Amino acid sequence: PLPVTSRCPSNGAARLTEGDIVTRIPGHTIADAPGASRPLLEGVVPFSPTGKLLHLHAQMAHSPAVLAAYTSIRQATAAHGTLEPRVRAALMLATAGVSHSAYAVAVTSQLAVRSGWIPTQVSCLRDGQSLGDEKVDSLVCVVREAAARAGRVSDLTWQQAAACGWSSQELAEAFAYLALTVFTAYFLNYAQTPVDLPSGAAAAGERG
Repeated sequence: PLPVTSRCPSNGAARLTEGDIVTRIPGHTIADAPGASRPLLEGVVPFSPTGKLLHLHAQMAHSPAVLAAYTSIRQATAAHGTLEPRVRAALMLATAGVSHSAYAVAVTSQLAVRSGWIPTQVSCLRDGQSLGDEKVDSLVCVVREAAARAGRVSDLTWQQAAACGWSSQELAEAFAYLALTVFTAYFLNYAQTPVDLPSGAAAAGERG
């Protein structure tokens, strides 16, 4: 990490700071983002847990390729996803729980609450504990195991999810939420993005 200085980045973009740490990638508003990123940023707002752009979006905008990759997965899940919103949120939070990203945990915790999970359930999803719902637990276990083992899932875990009623299509779709969360968490770690969520959500990510 670099110490804060009074110098601005040569391209004029603002570097996000947290304490005395400067993050590695400049952030942007819709107004000053690269041209190709501006319409993508406008489309991100409805998906944000706060209803506004977050630091993660601001930094991704510095590279239209990164922001386009992120929004493409988001749009694909919105347009073609068949899993219930609560299940999608559970899968993303379970993935974030093993991502070593406090920010990813904070974001997905907020999304989980918005989708209907109560705080105790959010904690269970984050920490890898049972929800007491055998069907949902079985799919969460598939995704969490995959996230922790570079995509690998044991036959036992996979077969348990199938036995609980998840179809092969649903098991395949679950990967989209895993991929979205891993992509986001890795970028957040890569860019050293400071958390800019309300204190409650940020606190939920402290274990990351």
